[in-house]
Amino acid sequence: MKHSDSVQRLNRTVSALGLVSLLSDLASKMVYPLTPIFLTGVLGAPAWTVGVVEGIAESTASILKLYSGWLSDRVGQRKPFAVMGYGLGALSKLGLAVSLGWGHVLGARLIDRVGKGLRAAPRDALIAENCLPQQRGQAFGLHHSLETIGEIVGPLAGFWLLWQFPENYRGVFAIAFIPALLSVLVLLALVKEPRSPRQAARSRPQFTFQGLSPTYRRFLLVVGLFGLGNSSDAFLLLRAQELGFASSQVLLLYAVFNLVEMSLGLAAGNLSDRVGRRPLLASGYLVFALVYLGFAIAPSAAVIWPLFMLYGLYSTLTRGVQKAFVADLVHPERRGAEIGTFYLVVGLVALPASLVAGWLYTQVGVAAPFYLSAAIAAIAALLLRIVQPTPLATRIESTIK
Repeated sequence: MKHSDSVQRLNRTVSALGLVSLLSDLASKMVYPLTPIFLTGVLGAPAWTVGVVEGIAESTASILKLYSGWLSDRVGQRKPFAVMGYGLGALSKLGLAVSLGWGHVLGARLIDRVGKGLRAAPRDALIAENCLPQQRGQAFGLHHSLETIGEIVGPLAGFWLLWQFPENYRGVFAIAFIPALLSVLVLLALVKEPRSPRQAARSRPQFTFQGLSPTYRRFLLVVGLFGLGNSSDAFLLLRAQELGFASSQVLLLYAVFNLVEMSLGLAAGNLSDRVGRRPLLASGYLVFALVYLGFAIAPSAAVIWPLFMLYGLYSTLTRGVQKAFVADLVHPERRGAEIGTFYLVVGLVALPASLVAGWLYTQVGVAAPFYLSAAIAAIAALLLRIVQPTPLATRIESTIK
């Protein structure tokens, strides 16, 4: 096979994975912006349950993200874990549709997050293995842009359904099952396991936390600190509702946020290939701090629209770029497990972040969690200076080739 043909084939695999995420995220974003409103408005749960549901769901899944990545390294296959993960995500939509209390919503969210825990690290490893090292920013940027299309269409679809059938949250949740199921079918039909040294190797380095490179460990510390301030987006949506946004308008806010992501995601990935990941990540953390400060001092609903646009810029500068940075820093033969470690750190800090935000929101004041998050994000941006990128995977893979 010629080199150019190989790159073309690999790009088709990345595009197929992007289509899978597009459909899955379309379904998820039909329901996610409505979940906190459904909890507090329909089921009558107090605001603190939003933090409990989101925090427990994310933290429970975090362990699976490490385990699934490690196991996919051991068995030499990524796709089965992705299929199981996206399948559970589809089933969770039906669980939400039949929920009668906040405990049922927690169960449905746990199923969804367990699914994400199974698929996230193996999927990202698939993307990294299906592109050249110097194309990782572009590959993750492309995947992120396709993913974001779903994140735009999902809230718009939910808005249209609620407009046609006011307050019929359960109906929206049930319909969301359809694109979620399609994502599983596309994955089964179009995504292939790559042929790589990983699959042919008879002995692979064993994964241990001590085996992580010093640079990667420092990076994970910064990511963990930032995560302590990055509570669930549900609090942004509750804040918007508190300032006067209706449920349908909240969905439009989320669509605007994702539109900015889609427009700039691929460009951010390409830029990170040229200038490096760290400057973009630090800029993203600072934009996050500015956005959360804005939510803390917002005097009226009018400022929420530009704040959500800036929030989309933050996500553009961090989500795809951060994954590419992780792929640069991990050992290629332990890629699944070490990417899983990144997700583990993010997931473990999600619970205290959301619990603290929920307590501050209800006990101290609606602005309090946003002030705290802004301060933590600014500190994390400064601490990124200690992470000196050593693209371990890139050097090893270049040597192999």
